Amino acid sequence: MEQIAYFWELDDAEAVAERLHGEVRRGRFHGEDDDEDHPWVVVLQDVDRRVLDEVLTEYDGWVETTPDEQAVAPAPLPTAPKRFKKS
Repeated sequence: MEQIAYFWELDDAEAVAERLHGEVRRGRFHGEDDDEDHPWVVVLQDVDRRVLDEVLTEYDGWVETTPDEQAVAPAPLPTAPKRFKKS
């Protein structure tokens, strides 16, 4: 599974890429015009999430969650209107 880690410093991104056998790229945020505001991206293949979390903590990086990781069951909908006054 491909994971993408983000870092503000090139040195941090290169260290993580070397350590976890990833590829460094320049990332872009939507709406950002200034190249200096873009993070460095490390594309990783098949890395254990626990190992990645340790490295991200050490090098002050983060991982964007995928839609699958964000999937949470929605709260149940009410079956009847909520009444504030007794009739």
